Amino acid sequence: MVDEPPGEQSGIDDPLFADAMTRDSLIVRPELLEVGHVPDQNRIIGRDAEIEAVASKIEPVIRDEPPSSFIIYGKTGTGKSLVSQSVADRAQRAARQNGVSVGVVYVDCSQHSTETQATSAIGRGLNDADESGFSIPRVGLSRAHYYDYLWDTLDTLYDAAIIILDEIDQLVNNEDTEGGVLMQLTRAKESGKIRTNVGVVAISNKINYRKSLNERVISSLGDDELVFSPYDGTQLQAIMQARTDAFRDGALDEAVIPKTAALAAREHGDARRAIRILRNAGDIATKEGADRVLEDHVDRAQERAEADRLRELLSGLPPHSKYILLALANLDAQDDSREEFRTTDVYEAYKSVCETQASDPLGLDRVRDLLRELSFLEITESNKTGGGRGRGSFTLHTLMNSPEAVFEMVEK
Repeated sequence: MVDEPPGEQSGIDDPLFADAMTRDSLIVRPELLEVGHVPDQNRIIGRDAEIEAVASKIEPVIRDEPPSSFIIYGKTGTGKSLVSQSVADRAQRAARQNGVSVGVVYVDCSQHSTETQATSAIGRGLNDADESGFSIPRVGLSRAHYYDYLWDTLDTLYDAAIIILDEIDQLVNNEDTEGGVLMQLTRAKESGKIRTNVGVVAISNKINYRKSLNERVISSLGDDELVFSPYDGTQLQAIMQARTDAFRDGALDEAVIPKTAALAAREHGDARRAIRILRNAGDIATKEGADRVLEDHVDRAQERAEADRLRELLSGLPPHSKYILLALANLDAQDDSREEFRTTDVYEAYKSVCETQASDPLGLDRVRDLLRELSFLEITESNKTGGGRGRGSFTLHTLMNSPEAVFEMVEK
């Protein structure tokens, strides 16, 4: 029980949190260092061509015409979600100035991974109960009912809508619904379910995602694809320089941003990771009572950011990708003299992991595909090499993190 009203408390008596109200943080605008934060357009650095490309595909909504539906590929931290949300918001404002009502919704399919959950999230994100006259329950309805609510929301409130589906490869469609969410959304007007123009921006880290779609969905998406390349060191430095006002004046040593950018560019070109390192460095310096963030704080923040990145990547992997990763970690841990392993060696180790997990192993060709995806995400590295006269060529795979880190993260 708390005897005193919150505004009249004399202080926090738990020693664990005793300095929570008095610690002078070096970070004064933490939202600028949040990975999911969408900053104003002046803080989006190094993506001018990508911004123009996305804008050209959704621009028709401003004229009350159908926008394109398309897929964006790219590694983590290349600005896919940031650019999509920023351009969609700008298009919404421009359309409003032209008398066109455009709805914009962003859904993370790693959090809403079933068709029912995704449809519910889209409908709730677009609905305004005061304007539509109805509210959409978060849970408890069938998939068909959530689609009905979505169609009613679109036709009641909007001339057009831009629906951003991030981590689309994490969405599990029901076998009894042809094409799932992408099919329903991209064909809704054509099939007479709505009058509203709808454009879908599907975002994936997996370059082979399109191959998993059926022909009708591919037809709806057409050939529209964009690929976001990693940032280079100069771009990463500019991105962080544009967010220095997240810190107290004079709180950043002049070497901090160049070093953070160089670390992120050397390993991944990942802006999320660079921002995470900068945020962690500020937190470490604040906790230690330092007056400034120094290079030493960056070194320690990098270790924490690497663990965060691996955890984030592994959380979105399907089970068999994790089994393959465990197999490679097992091989690495068992043989200190080798760091590279042939696909056939990884496959045999993978089958052993499947046996311990009471799971039927996938075929060798499918495992090769998953190894390519792990390499694309830079969790592993794959290099094709010649085996010498009469031996042909083969691919060698290397774990990019320590086996111990993989074991720990997969277990978590």
